[in-house]
Amino acid sequence: MNERRDSHSSGPRAWFGLLVVLGPVLLVAMDGSVLFLAMAKVSEALSPSADQALWILDVYGFAVGSLLIAFGSIGDRYGRLRLLMTGAAVFSAASAGAAFAPGPELLIACRALMGVAGATLLPSALAVLSELFPDPRRRSKAIGIFAATFAAGFAIGPVVGGQLLNSFWWGSVFLINLPVVVLFLVLAPVLLREVRATRTGQIDILSVALSVAGILLTVYAIKHAAAQGLTAPPMATGTVGVVTLVWFVRRQLRLEHPLIDFRLFRDRTFAIAAITGLLPLAAWSATAYLGGIYLQSVLGLTVLDAALVALPGAAVLTATCIVTPVVVARIGTRAALITCHSFIATGMLLLPATSSSDGIGWYVASTVVAGIGYGISFSVVADTAVAAVPAERAGSAAAIAETSNEIGNALGIALLGSLAALIFRLQGPGLAGTLDETLQAPGLTAAVIGDAKTAFVTGLHAAAAIAGVLHAALGVFAVRHLPRGQQSEGGHPGPLAQDIVEESIVR
Repeated sequence: MNERRDSHSSGPRAWFGLLVVLGPVLLVAMDGSVLFLAMAKVSEALSPSADQALWILDVYGFAVGSLLIAFGSIGDRYGRLRLLMTGAAVFSAASAGAAFAPGPELLIACRALMGVAGATLLPSALAVLSELFPDPRRRSKAIGIFAATFAAGFAIGPVVGGQLLNSFWWGSVFLINLPVVVLFLVLAPVLLREVRATRTGQIDILSVALSVAGILLTVYAIKHAAAQGLTAPPMATGTVGVVTLVWFVRRQLRLEHPLIDFRLFRDRTFAIAAITGLLPLAAWSATAYLGGIYLQSVLGLTVLDAALVALPGAAVLTATCIVTPVVVARIGTRAALITCHSFIATGMLLLPATSSSDGIGWYVASTVVAGIGYGISFSVVADTAVAAVPAERAGSAAAIAETSNEIGNALGIALLGSLAALIFRLQGPGLAGTLDETLQAPGLTAAVIGDAKTAFVTGLHAAAAIAGVLHAALGVFAVRHLPRGQQSEGGHPGPLAQDIVEESIVR
């Protein structure tokens, strides 16, 4: 890695520094999922429309995923610790704004700003952490803790949100960020050191603008069409979005230092690894969001009970992240990827066994089985992507793998959530665009309530079934096209691979 490091022992100061760095990392991950169980309370308080509710959930992930690589390059130029502290301060301010937002529009804006700040935190945190541990063995262990913390944040976000909402109002899920950030801003200058690259990378501003605009315009069109039907405005917006994304891809193929190197997808192993970074997050985020509404608004569970129902799946996901490197050392990454998609497909296809009157057992079984697959995917994607390409392109490979996680988290809600919204609009009683809005209407009969809940459950089943079929198809493709004996070196990322992953996120 082309950066200056002071040689110092990875003693107690380094481990205390790791704990400080993990605070923002945990927050960034949790805020991608903390609203999944809180949306029923948010909808009750702010009455967002169907497309506004989806934007509240996934504009954060789109902002993080779209800007992750660009902010890594900015950190190269201006200092990663400086960027980390700036991002943490902005993240804190945006969290406070979101907590007290009087309407859905301001909440969406604050969530977007939180995403921008989150995009500064991840690459800078990993680069600073690397500086703390110059010894390869200890650095490998520290990065493993970093990855497990990030995965655990995604998993426990809904549970934490549910626990908070049992005692406080919906804005409390954002206010929990403040003490963690304040503690970080106090301790970071004492325990952490500035890190800069000796060679600054080029930032193609047009590529950043094209990627953000193309994604947001396309997703806006999908959401609007699902909520209100195929009319001229969303069709025009969607067309502009798709054209912009095509322009973005063509530009990347011409640039010497592209934001995303799409030529890497010519390698089948890399392509499967990148899709494995995206698709499981899409399935998990969509079903966690829709599942939170199902448990509360359909089955009538309190937010605390819903959080407890989600706990087994979160625990299995986190535990799988921890044990996966040991398992991969024995079975190889090929078998791990195939196993990952098999478990997720099975878990998704258990979810349609739920009904509008019963289904807690099936829901827990679905999240536990799928959680094994999610944990595997979180642990092996980056290393598999890096190992699939030449060393000189490994940085770009790991950057794509990292970005695919964030984009997948947002796309799952955008696409599968919009599908569920479309089915509800077509099959529901037609009183409102969402289940929660419908249930708040006065004078509802039992038949209307039953029809609304049944329509929502049908949308949930459709989203889960599509996710399950996609994972099953990708698993079959991996069986047929991944080379046998595909295994990470030594069963886990070695020091060189770790350095490549670190460097990739800051390019």
